[in-house]
Amino acid sequence: MCCDSVKQTAVEVHGLGKRYEIYAAPQDRLKQMVLPRLSRLVGRESKEYFREFWALRDVNLKVGVGETVAIIGQNGSGKSTFLQLVCGTLSPTQGEVLRRGRIAALLELGAGFNPEFTGEENVFLSGMLYGLTEAQLKERYKSIIEFAEIGDFVSQPVKTYSSGMYVRLAFAIAAHVDADVLVVDEALSVGDVRFTQKCMRFLREFQKNGTLLFVSHDVGAVTSLCSRAVWLDRGSVRLDGPAKEVVEAYLAEQHVLDRKAQGVTVTAAKAERARAKMAQLDVIDQRAEQLKGSNSIKLFEFDADAHSGSFGAGGATISNVAMIDQDGQALQMVEGGELVTLDIAVDIHATLSGLIVGFYLKDRLGQRLFGANTHLSHENAIEGEASDQIHASFQFRMPYLPIGAYSFDAAVASGTQQDHTQQQWVHDALQFRAIESPFSHGLIGIPMLKISVEKERSIV
Repeated sequence: MCCDSVKQTAVEVHGLGKRYEIYAAPQDRLKQMVLPRLSRLVGRESKEYFREFWALRDVNLKVGVGETVAIIGQNGSGKSTFLQLVCGTLSPTQGEVLRRGRIAALLELGAGFNPEFTGEENVFLSGMLYGLTEAQLKERYKSIIEFAEIGDFVSQPVKTYSSGMYVRLAFAIAAHVDADVLVVDEALSVGDVRFTQKCMRFLREFQKNGTLLFVSHDVGAVTSLCSRAVWLDRGSVRLDGPAKEVVEAYLAEQHVLDRKAQGVTVTAAKAERARAKMAQLDVIDQRAEQLKGSNSIKLFEFDADAHSGSFGAGGATISNVAMIDQDGQALQMVEGGELVTLDIAVDIHATLSGLIVGFYLKDRLGQRLFGANTHLSHENAIEGEASDQIHASFQFRMPYLPIGAYSFDAAVASGTQQDHTQQQWVHDALQFRAIESPFSHGLIGIPMLKISVEKERSIV
């Protein structure tokens, strides 16, 4: 949604700028406080003992109610300064910021916390700064602590917290203040995969009614979450438009800069045409020898008691999720490219018709990379009676994955593909981590059937 079509705005900035004074030596700061005033008293031209640095200059922007807008750019481009000005924790040197509604912010780590206070005391301190009453905070306190998942550490001073615990508590508070605008500055880059995905689920729910300003260097998160992106470059707006278009332009620019830094001239080249014919349905990746052992993926065991993030009617429940090899043995490590089977065990607790079992593979931000279910492959309805157990198996070649944390969602439903009842959906049922990877770009790497290059005759 472009800003020209926005009828009601949540945040507006006009001619916004922030200037800092940079001093070469501590004594110059004292000189600047005293000497210019003396010079003006005696009628002389005053001298400045600092150099100007404009972190932001002449920024004009409107964010509509209900929009999700990413702010992207290199380090030092003014992203965090912009968010602090929007939140009111910094005062602008020039221009103005207009805000409508309550703003909740997750800025630099631990912002708004008193390190000497306990987690509990900081819940009340931060909540009151957001405008909640003590009665409201007491009512929501249990839910905040359950969301944060920091256990007994809530009674300890926050100065003893890890960075992940800081973010857990800060996000939990922000999630319970009934904000109209939520500002998130790289907060999701800290913490484990399960909590990150919990936060992403909250953000996706918040997007239905609230306005989100989001800063991240993770372009996957930007394109997944945001409909619009603003590219800041050296304190000014370089590009404002649909997230996909802005991200692609930004990545292209970064590629050019990276190549120039390496002394390589980047030019547009004519693409050579590659032709590959599939000789058989399933072949071994021709790069196997080079890739072997370079995409180590460690799997963790399914623990039914550890998965509070599930929902459903309960007529059937998932009792186990495992990755197994061709001999039926549970895998603890995979390398990528090999044939594997995802096995989902389901316990039936009532008579059910039209059972459908499925899964999604997600990255740490909750983006669904791929998935499947049993509906299309089993057109005849699968029936289940109480005390039955069924196993759904999905065999595929494991893709190559960039380094990071991943998880499988598993689900069982009854009915049809178009009209069904979700019996149980388990978020993050099977978690795993790619420790090594030959890929640095893209979401997944596909085992290739064949790679070839042909050079056509030069045209004179």
